[in-house]
Amino acid sequence: MVEAAAITVKRRGALDHRSEAINGVSLQPGKPARRISLRARPDGLAPLSLALGLDLPAKPKTSVTANGRTAFWLGPDEWLVIDDGEGDPIADLAEVSVLHSAVDVSHRNAAIIVSGEKAADVINAGCPQDLGVQAFPVGACSRTVLGKIEVVLLRTAPNTFRVECWRSFADYAFSYLSDAARGI
Repeated sequence: MVEAAAITVKRRGALDHRSEAINGVSLQPGKPARRISLRARPDGLAPLSLALGLDLPAKPKTSVTANGRTAFWLGPDEWLVIDDGEGDPIADLAEVSVLHSAVDVSHRNAAIIVSGEKAADVINAGCPQDLGVQAFPVGACSRTVLGKIEVVLLRTAPNTFRVECWRSFADYAFSYLSDAARGI
């Protein structure tokens, strides 16, 4: 009898091979994270928020961050929840009895962190969202477009943005942003 050797498989991030600093703008892949697409009625917010350890935002274009976890308001009954730590939002919601849908989309999405004084200009090269700090302050989030793809955008600091896109579009998004940075 032959004993099989243990094999460890590590999933590579969609952008692990990409990192650039161009004209004072840094483009970095976001670190690995767990993500869920959450849908629920307004009457379910309290128990879902309690289970997740943060208050799900109820206002358009807002996000809430607590304990390494961020919830993005995407619609009246929709949130994207990202856990950058060791937490498991799906497991945290498993015992919640209010009607909701929580789908793990961790491997569907990839993140690009765009930072620097001209970060908003780089993103605006392909995004119609007004990224002026008055219209889109720190903590603001939005589902929008970048070039030809849908993205979810979050301003994490005055000159830093998180661009979430589908994994299959990650190279396109990174290249688009890289080209835009060369043009500023």
